[in-house]
Amino acid sequence: MTRINSFRKDLEEKKAVKIIAGIDNYNTEIIKNVVNAAQIGGASAVDICFDEKIISMVKEMTTLPVFVSSIVPSELAKAVELGADAIEVGNFDALYKKGQRVSANEVLNIVNETLYLLHGKETFICVTVPGHINIAEQISLASKLEEMGINLIQTEGAATVSASHNGARGLLETAEVSISNTIELVRNVSIPVMTASGITTTTAPLAIASGASAIGVGSCVNKLNSTIAMIAVVKSLVESVNKASHKDFINA
Repeated sequence: MTRINSFRKDLEEKKAVKIIAGIDNYNTEIIKNVVNAAQIGGASAVDICFDEKIISMVKEMTTLPVFVSSIVPSELAKAVELGADAIEVGNFDALYKKGQRVSANEVLNIVNETLYLLHGKETFICVTVPGHINIAEQISLASKLEEMGINLIQTEGAATVSASHNGARGLLETAEVSISNTIELVRNVSIPVMTASGITTTTAPLAIASGASAIGVGSCVNKLNSTIAMIAVVKSLVESVNKASHKDFINA
């Protein structure tokens, strides 16, 4: 089974867990720790920035499918040449931190140009639907992406909210927008949906219960200070998603 087919299988079983090193993270030591944690912890895939040396390094050190995220079409096309198992238009959180926003039309333009540069080469493509645009626009964008043959869409939302409480309530507040976006998109498109942005071990099962086929997790892993802690979180995420997907299977 190829790397990306193993990810497809986890998507079908609604238990895929993608660990995100960060679209703007070029620190090789942190990336190594995140990738090792994802591998040992049983994740389904890793997501890294575009950098030729980093892509080569990660491909050599893991058997997991490697996603490369960027908003530059030429980088995404080049990532495929360099051996990326999947490419992702997004994640946009890094831009939001700089006060920037991405419109639905800008996302479509990036996707169209990327497809043109790929020249029909079969490639697994994930596209992040901006969480700050209204839900009607999100649904319209997701529908157009489905028509274009995109394999997976990713939701987001944490950048648009600020938790006002600590503990579990704060975690729920952070994930609320992304999970509610997941519910709406799952109702309106047939392609798999990945819930990301603000997802933790506490909220991951809620994403699966909301119809997500996968979760994407970044900061609750890549901000940790030790590989051991990262591994523990990844294992917890995988376990919680497996339990949630099994419940959905039993109840189906």
